Amino acid sequence: MGEAEEKEKRGRQASVEGFAHEHIVVGILMKRYQNVSLVDLPLSPYDIIIVFKEEDGAENIIRAQVKTATKSISFIGGVRGGVDREYKSDVKKYTQSTLTSDVVIGLHPLGKDSFELYFVPTLLIEQMNQQSISLNKIEAFKDNYFILENCKNKELVLEKCREYGII
Repeated sequence: MGEAEEKEKRGRQASVEGFAHEHIVVGILMKRYQNVSLVDLPLSPYDIIIVFKEEDGAENIIRAQVKTATKSISFIGGVRGGVDREYKSDVKKYTQSTLTSDVVIGLHPLGKDSFELYFVPTLLIEQMNQQSISLNKIEAFKDNYFILENCKNKELVLEKCREYGII
């Protein structure tokens, strides 16, 4: 197999893993919250919606972007990985923010069937003003469903981030 074919194979595998990881995250969150769905909008800056019922009956919708996270989580969107990096849509490269989603979920594969989820609120991404973060720096976000459920509460998130030593 030639170098170009090998690159294409790796690109295809990365694409398949990305889609699979979105489904895995939906499954994990669905078991916990029930009202969770993949978004089937190709130009959407988020992959998943989670709908919580408030005590007053109102719906609180959280928009989540899923990223595969090995050593760090990227906050960049609008670019394509894999072998075909030419992106032909009108979407341009951007950094996740409260305009594009409410939380970035980093799926960290531990093995074939074992995963950790890191929940990074986009309001924190705006505060940090960086394009990625090491998983070591956000250990407190690992499987921290409190942060996910409160990702739109700026005061609470920033207070917790100071407490955790993230900011």
